[in-house]
Amino acid sequence: MPHPAGPQSLPAPDGLSQVALWTAAAHAAEYGREAPYVRDPWAGDFLHAAGYRGGPPGDGPMQRLLPEWAVVRSRFFDEHLVAAARAGCRQVVLLGAGLDTRAFRLDWPTGVHVFEVADPALLAFKEYVLDGAPVSCGRRSAVGADPAGDWRAELLAAGFDPARPTAWLAETLLYHLPPETVESVVAAMTELSAPGSTFGAECVNADTVSSSFVAPFLDALAATGLAWHWRLAEPERWWVGHHWDARVADPFTLPYAVQRLGPFLPMLPEAAARTVFLITGTLRE
Repeated sequence: MPHPAGPQSLPAPDGLSQVALWTAAAHAAEYGREAPYVRDPWAGDFLHAAGYRGGPPGDGPMQRLLPEWAVVRSRFFDEHLVAAARAGCRQVVLLGAGLDTRAFRLDWPTGVHVFEVADPALLAFKEYVLDGAPVSCGRRSAVGADPAGDWRAELLAAGFDPARPTAWLAETLLYHLPPETVESVVAAMTELSAPGSTFGAECVNADTVSSSFVAPFLDALAATGLAWHWRLAEPERWWVGHHWDARVADPFTLPYAVQRLGPFLPMLPEAAARTVFLITGTLRE
């Protein structure tokens, strides 16, 4: 059962955990819907334990859209990871896992080992709230390491086998990092990937960040110490250059995305509707 934690118990760490808390807030609101797209019963407990009452900075159309987008993004990568696991990737690595509860809430096939790479302080907070909740995968390993640093040794020590196909996910990690750090993270991911491995990542569209819809949000975000540092104009080409065949999803072909984002379309200029890319791909042979 989710832990009945209080804000005085174990404060959430600073930094990128703010992004994790924004996603948790979106999941908590979604869990209260009659037919939620993402069922995360721990999301509200994370917020309660952190004493969290906020949201993304600023007050504009982008901020109103973000919670719905977070749910769409989570649903998209939920389906991608489960499909990859069923296709043979029985190792799943969540880079910058934050408050991700996929190891507990998804219907995994038999024998999946989920590795969560995140800051040790954030993992300690997460473990406190989860309070021994049973996993829905075969095995879960919390890997305390900086996901933007060199986490390879810690991942291997946790039982990761680079000879087995892996499904990697960097859901919101990469675009907060400097480009040279992204290069290092992706190089490590590639080095440890066996044939048949897959990846998923959200990437910022470099061609839309200066739009009147997005720019005010980025200014407000930068004022908090967070920023979208890494941006791509041609994501498929970039990933091919890093040994991955990539595909950019069109969210408006996904029924759940159309239903949830449809009310926002009248306020979105065409470019702003493509602010980020949902990207999946496979290791090149």
